[in-house]
Amino acid sequence: MAVTGLLLWLVVSVVHQAVRNVALPLSDASIIREQASEKHLDPALIAAVIYAETKFDPRASPAGAQGLMQILPGTAYYLAHLSGGTSFTAGDLAKPDINVAYGSYYLRYLLDHYDGNEMLAVAAYNGGLTNVDEWVARARAEGTQLSPETIPFPETREYVQRVLSAQAAYRAKYSRQLGLN
Repeated sequence: MAVTGLLLWLVVSVVHQAVRNVALPLSDASIIREQASEKHLDPALIAAVIYAETKFDPRASPAGAQGLMQILPGTAYYLAHLSGGTSFTAGDLAKPDINVAYGSYYLRYLLDHYDGNEMLAVAAYNGGLTNVDEWVARARAEGTQLSPETIPFPETREYVQRVLSAQAAYRAKYSRQLGLN
């Protein structure tokens, strides 16, 4: 009987995880709206980055990134310095309000760096600012523009496509919750 119960629990757990992966979850909408307003960002973009990073299930990555928006502690300390933060600790990344504030600050920083180009900002969020700067420079030298299809890192290419697709889906499905109408 115990084996049957364990097997049933395992099956339910696997099915539940599969459904969560297929669905388009949203939590902490008030935090997302607040940060989007403060940092002049599309709330659907913030939600889409969270979706791509964690599907709204915060956990530490093997690389050490933490929280909903998967921020590395070193990046967070740098962002704290840039934003004038004085009492930040790495443990703060587990708090959704702080994690989304820092992730949103970084998105705004990247958007400003790339003159509002969301595709480049999202690529840099995943692949790194230095890499994206090099890819953009290489594309310009070849007389072209960097596009999602020409991003050299397969993981970053897929990430950009996933975020931009999720951004459109969040606008459509959660327009009211994200304060878009």
